[in-house]
Amino acid sequence: MARLVMKFGGTSVADIERIRNVAQHVKRETDAGHEVAVVVSAMAGTTNQLVSWARETAPLHDAREYDAIVATGEQVTVGLLAIELQRIGVSARSWLGWQIPIRTDNAHGAARIQEIDGTVLIERLARKEVAVVAGFQGLAPDNRITTLGRGGSDTSAVAIAAAIGADRCDIYTDVDGVYTTDPRIVAKARKLDKISYEEMLEMASLGAKVLQTRSVELAMVHRVRLQVRSSFDAPDAPQGNGPEASGPGTLVCDEDEILEQQVVSGIAYSKDEAKVTLVKVEDKPGVAAGVFGPLADAAINVDMIIQNVSDDGKSTDITFTVPQAELTRAEDVIRKLQAGIGCKEVKTDINVVKVSIIGIGMRSHAGVAKTMFQTLAEKGINILAITTSEIKVSVLISSEYTELAVRALHTAYELDAG
Repeated sequence: MARLVMKFGGTSVADIERIRNVAQHVKRETDAGHEVAVVVSAMAGTTNQLVSWARETAPLHDAREYDAIVATGEQVTVGLLAIELQRIGVSARSWLGWQIPIRTDNAHGAARIQEIDGTVLIERLARKEVAVVAGFQGLAPDNRITTLGRGGSDTSAVAIAAAIGADRCDIYTDVDGVYTTDPRIVAKARKLDKISYEEMLEMASLGAKVLQTRSVELAMVHRVRLQVRSSFDAPDAPQGNGPEASGPGTLVCDEDEILEQQVVSGIAYSKDEAKVTLVKVEDKPGVAAGVFGPLADAAINVDMIIQNVSDDGKSTDITFTVPQAELTRAEDVIRKLQAGIGCKEVKTDINVVKVSIIGIGMRSHAGVAKTMFQTLAEKGINILAITTSEIKVSVLISSEYTELAVRALHTAYELDAG
């Protein structure tokens, strides 16, 4: 017997028929004798509709009331799923965030979970009652409803799994696992049986949409084993045996559990990048701090940074990237600084993409970056910027070369399916 958390996203509960399919997945696990908590999102499209109503009513609205509105989507889903489980003979009860409670900070719209007391849920699970929990929502210190931001149901599921000591947290989605890269671009992309927390965190932060970044961070901290699989598989499909089985999806776990580690496990890309170049900035101590300090104060996330001596030899060019969504704010900050740092011109470019290779095997293998740079050079792709970590190398290239770069790198690192 295992204690499981099963999380289902919006497309998995998009209508009554799909909710019935979810109920069958849950019944399969309870019939096997497992204790089960289920975390669900709002039905597909519901949150977008609620958000649009709030914005239509008042573009500058009270964030606390916004949360009260958008949290209702999950309330509908938990009630419907609990009713369907009861209909098919499974004991179940719905739970909203405030009823557990899921304690968060007061950052409405993007709250962070601070504490979950799993005592009551554990008691109900011991009675073989399925707990159907609303994802995405929590309770602020002043007892107002909060929401966790886009993808927050993944975070809810992992946090609940940690709170109740679950053996595994299964994330059911519209894909059947984590692939070596986007299969829409590379037909020979392979589904990974296992991937480490560190690799999954890099892939999630670098453009892979399978799991929300905060949920992977939380899983890594609390060592919650995650399984990514499709809710559209037949509910009676083989699952493996017990909590240790990875089943047909992808298991996200400690790297110690992965016996054969590839040098590079995956290729990710992000089109949500914008390049900013400050031309002929005064070359003197403190200039970089004078640029990136105000950007940090404005909560603008800067990624790649390059500094080169200008052609006059007396000044410097500073290039960096920011998320496209923050480009306008970044430009506003820079314009206010421009005269003070002696910047002659500010150039921006949104036609760029960040392509990354990721793999824990990179720690112990030399020449990984060399292969990347040679492969891109052979395809005539110019590198605009580079950033690295222990298990990642990212390059910025022109967006027109996205598919060519991803396919070439996928082949170069021998990731293609046979």
